Amino acid sequence: MRDITHKQITLRSARATAIIFCSAETIKIIEEGQLPKGNLFDVAKAAGFIGAKLTPQLLPHCHPVTIDGMDIRFEFLSQETHGSLFPEGIFSRKGIVIYGEAKSIGRTGIEMEMLTAVSVAALEIYDMLKPVDTALEIGHIKLLEKKGGKSDRKKFFATSPTCAILVCSDSCAEGKREDRSGTLIQHMLEETKANVVYYKILPDNKEEIQQQIKDWVSEDIQFIFTTGGTGLGPRDNTVSAVKEILERDADGITEAMRNFGQMRTPLAMMSRAVAGSIANTLIVTLPGSSDGARESLEAILPAVFHARKMMKGGGH
Repeated sequence: MRDITHKQITLRSARATAIIFCSAETIKIIEEGQLPKGNLFDVAKAAGFIGAKLTPQLLPHCHPVTIDGMDIRFEFLSQETHGSLFPEGIFSRKGIVIYGEAKSIGRTGIEMEMLTAVSVAALEIYDMLKPVDTALEIGHIKLLEKKGGKSDRKKFFATSPTCAILVCSDSCAEGKREDRSGTLIQHMLEETKANVVYYKILPDNKEEIQQQIKDWVSEDIQFIFTTGGTGLGPRDNTVSAVKEILERDADGITEAMRNFGQMRTPLAMMSRAVAGSIANTLIVTLPGSSDGARESLEAILPAVFHARKMMKGGGH
């Protein structure tokens, strides 16, 4: 199964629909409650719920998810009600529209559970109607909407934010160690369509770090990411250097990074990372280890880019 441990836990939702076509006589029998197998829609709803819960057992690559809310409802097909959902040509026929929606808080979407739910509900209706209708047909199974994953994050990509990366490391500055975290950060930023305009290595020296950040702020670089100097070592000066010059704190960013990291290693609690703004520039300090930098960015990208709009007076 695909590794999804890097994904953020977010609210996910999905809506799906299906149609089971039947005759006008069958519709009349349903409305009059004369079906030989009894109540139609309550049983179909229950079957849909069971189908959703069993989806990972039916689809080998589907991750188990918690279903935190689900509803399935049924309506008789009509152009007035369903004209926006289906092609015009189907409204000359009679049928039952199955509509379902579900919510889940997790790392992966719930659309497959919802599609399975409406499909199984349709099969249950088929089974219950087959004694009275030999021309049943299931069709138009489709996903109407999904939220909470990559599709939602496109709103953060309206523009390509300008970014600078500052590697704060004595050993890298002296050429004794190859920088890996900075290049990793650059790759991850560029994957989110960010424009990395500066990449620089400095020793973990407070005055040099502060001056470089101020220079980039004066150029209106939108986001500055530092890496290194967030630990408890005697030469870990980056956090204090940045904290001294911040005009406004953004503690929620570092809370998100530490919470995300803590689910992967207990050492994440050792990070002293800070985040905040100077003028209209957001500065985020990231760990010096490659894993720490990667996990911290996984926790905040691309949502962190929304900070620019907020700093410029845009909506929250």
